[in-house]
Amino acid sequence: MPIRARRTRLLWRSLLTAALAALIATLMTPGAAQGAAGPRTPDESKPVYAYENAIRESVWVDTRLDGDADGRTDRVAVDIVRPRELDRMGRRIPVIMDASPYYACCGRGNESQKKTYDAQGNPVRFPLYYDNYFVPRGYGYVAVDLAGTNRSDGCVDVGGRSDVRSAKAVVDWLNGRARGYTSRTGQERAKASWTNGRTGMIGKSYDGTVAQGVAATGVKGLKTIVPIGAISSWYDYYFQQGAPLYDSGPEWLSDAVQSPEARARCGAVRQRLIDGAPRSGDLTRLWNERDHVPDADKVRASVFVVHGMQDLNVRAKHFGQWWDALAENGVDRKIWLSQAGHVDPFDFRRADWVRTLHRWFDHELLGYDNGVDREPMADIERAPDRWTTDRVWPPRATEMVTLRPAKGDAPGVGTLGTRRAKGTETFTDDPKLSETDWAERIDTPTPAKAGFVTRPLARDLRLSGSSTVTVTATPTTRTAHLSAVLVDLGPATIRDYAAPGEGITTLAERDCWGPSTTGDSSCYRQTRARTAAVEHTIFSRGWADLGTWADPHRGRPLTPGRPHTITVDLAASDHVVPKGHRLALIVAGTDKNLIEPPADTPALTIDLARTHAKVPLAGGASTFRTSASVIPRDTRLDGVAPPRPLTPVPGGSPS
Repeated sequence: MPIRARRTRLLWRSLLTAALAALIATLMTPGAAQGAAGPRTPDESKPVYAYENAIRESVWVDTRLDGDADGRTDRVAVDIVRPRELDRMGRRIPVIMDASPYYACCGRGNESQKKTYDAQGNPVRFPLYYDNYFVPRGYGYVAVDLAGTNRSDGCVDVGGRSDVRSAKAVVDWLNGRARGYTSRTGQERAKASWTNGRTGMIGKSYDGTVAQGVAATGVKGLKTIVPIGAISSWYDYYFQQGAPLYDSGPEWLSDAVQSPEARARCGAVRQRLIDGAPRSGDLTRLWNERDHVPDADKVRASVFVVHGMQDLNVRAKHFGQWWDALAENGVDRKIWLSQAGHVDPFDFRRADWVRTLHRWFDHELLGYDNGVDREPMADIERAPDRWTTDRVWPPRATEMVTLRPAKGDAPGVGTLGTRRAKGTETFTDDPKLSETDWAERIDTPTPAKAGFVTRPLARDLRLSGSSTVTVTATPTTRTAHLSAVLVDLGPATIRDYAAPGEGITTLAERDCWGPSTTGDSSCYRQTRARTAAVEHTIFSRGWADLGTWADPHRGRPLTPGRPHTITVDLAASDHVVPKGHRLALIVAGTDKNLIEPPADTPALTIDLARTHAKVPLAGGASTFRTSASVIPRDTRLDGVAPPRPLTPVPGGSPS
């Protein structure tokens, strides 16, 4: 073929490709014309833009704070990747944003990916798959270094004003309300003229916590958040009702995530964390600033919550109290609850998750009428990889039902039913034992716990929501901690949440979620459910310092020999106790590796007439029926391994 003819054909092919891309881009725009039928909204965004040719840039946004007290306001680093074709067309696009402290210290995702840059400091790798998958579909992706981390100024204040304001400032910049600069110290301005300001925040653990905090400011332009295993109250991350969950405070976490230069300049901020978070467990002003639940009435964004019901890092109380507050304030919401621990849905339900997240962002950020908002509100994992749905969550027929403990035939082996009983049970705190040890010997008298068990159930019993246990206890010492757990006694195969991986096994094989570049792969190691065959399942837990019986905000010494009444909040859950199984309530002292022990070693006597549990039963009290089947005695019921010691790093491990 002559060279001139070949060039002509290549020119026409190039023009045709460009025309088709422009046509597809037009069709992707909400409300685009569709012939004589009039406007029609597309159902799904398509990967029509070149990821390898995307614009990659960094901007530093002014937070208007001076956390490190150096005399100038702090700027946070914002790494951006967005379609070049849409920039050339002048089309404004929505943004998916993950604000994190972990991009340099600890990494993100199951493979602990960190950001990378070229020799000129331009971003090369964006951790996770959000950029690879969504940028070709017409979104911008923004990865923000929280104040005091990686390439940002300022100091880490662990959930406080600096964390939230540094991320909120980026939402403001995307909406034209804050100043951005092309460098960390220069004065050349950078404007976000390429975006329409519609922003969705996503992130696991600390990242999702920041998203919730930003949403709780009511900032305009934030249209949706997707918090995964997120903290709703930082006090409840370190304490529950005065009982310490870890042997360290937030200053340890700030040390782990701050950049080396931030550690050198942020000593005053670190000291404020120490002073404001006393190990007494008292609720201080520092903790009030880091509680997002009271501000749920300010949330304008929709919320898609994901949480592992066996998450022993960011424990399930966090999603329960946040969800209830959102419901009270009429916030549009959706929820996924898994059997796993602190695990991203990309690693326990990958294909369904990416498909659902895609449709969620298309609806919330592009305005597509794809029906995701009319689908069931809740997806719940009932067994490994077996999911059910609910139109609303908890189900509308759910009612709080009071269950009461009673004495049994042997000390510490009582019954659980609906009738008020008399008498007492006594146990002695043993910090060497955990909830697993108590449950394994539920039918045997042991000195460290008081257990109360129903007869085998005559029908399935579904508990859906948050429970409480009110205990009247007389201690022998001036300090005492309480634990209360709900247990399903019966055989099951569950995700092995206590093992490494917290319910998943990571495989060698990879699958890919979007195009890759040399420095940023979209391919991730596959996973499968890691399971365990058990004879009991602990599905809800709660802890408290008995010293907070009179004032939940401040502990005080107990009076030995005097009864004290306290209500312990149990973590939210959704669990079906099958027909033939038994439901158990255990009350004990220190739950090894989940709370720290008190100063003393108390014996506690429980007044059964003044002790009860309130549990959310789907269908109400009429569903609570037991049979007269024989109850086994003196058996050991195997479960998962005892809880492992946890490092107080929500969603990352210091490198």
